[in-house]
Amino acid sequence: MTKYIIRRLIGLIPTLFIVVTISFFLIRIAPGGPFDAERQPPEQVKRNIEAKFHLDEPIAMQYLRYMGDILRGDLGPSFRYQDHDVNYYIANSLPNSLLLGFIALGAALIMGIVAGVISALKQNTWMDYVSMAIAIVGITVPLFVIGPVLMYFFALKWSILPTSGWITGRYGWVTILMPAFTLALRPFATIARLSRASMLEMLRSDFIRTAQAKGLRDSVIIRKHVLKGSLLPVVSYLGPAFASIVTGSVVVEQIFRVPGLGRFFVQSAINRDYTLIMGTVIVYSIILILMNFIVDIIYSFLDPRITYK
Repeated sequence: MTKYIIRRLIGLIPTLFIVVTISFFLIRIAPGGPFDAERQPPEQVKRNIEAKFHLDEPIAMQYLRYMGDILRGDLGPSFRYQDHDVNYYIANSLPNSLLLGFIALGAALIMGIVAGVISALKQNTWMDYVSMAIAIVGITVPLFVIGPVLMYFFALKWSILPTSGWITGRYGWVTILMPAFTLALRPFATIARLSRASMLEMLRSDFIRTAQAKGLRDSVIIRKHVLKGSLLPVVSYLGPAFASIVTGSVVVEQIFRVPGLGRFFVQSAINRDYTLIMGTVIVYSIILILMNFIVDIIYSFLDPRITYK
């Protein structure tokens, strides 16, 4: 197991290298640039700015220079936010995005499993129908619709929650409820449906009928046999679920004005801020790659039939 983990960790490096390389050249060959604006500066001023940031060099030389900076842990200066470098903006915004993402994922995981288990045990009852109806809404309705609808009812109509802000503001932790719920709704829906289908399949298995014939209580059968086996599809979905939350946070952070990494990702794309775009892409890529790696490890602990050699 240890050798497998080491090999996988080493194998993450080429994947990240490919992502960085493709992203670098796609950004550079796209039309426009970080210093293109409605009012163009004088040509000499523009050349001096490009020389300062080495944008006058051949693209291959820019790539080699950038990769060298990354190896030293330097993501470079921001072309638009020149008070600080990219490392500073990521270091100050990433913890907020991670906090929001993990709360949303935890809520989706707990509520999804509970809803799926209840739906499976109470199949074809009103609890089953309500849970699956909510799941269908979560899958079909996009985030940019869910967020404003929640804001309208809970903030504007009922005045229960603040419209926007963050936990460091005057409203405190209640500001995280609406963005976290918005992010959690879609993975909750998928987890609930996966849990329900897997539970129903496990309940109809031969070894479950054998356990019932031996006289084991239903609570013991569900806790020790059914639930553990039915979690395997859910664990497999955790990687894509976190990817969905990370990408969805870009939209949700804009709606609820969360000071997270998504704000800089959007602004850097609008401003064509090459280094800030690359910095956010690298961070998002590392998060997604690591989450898929962690899911593979957890999977092996849940299913003893799976071994990594």
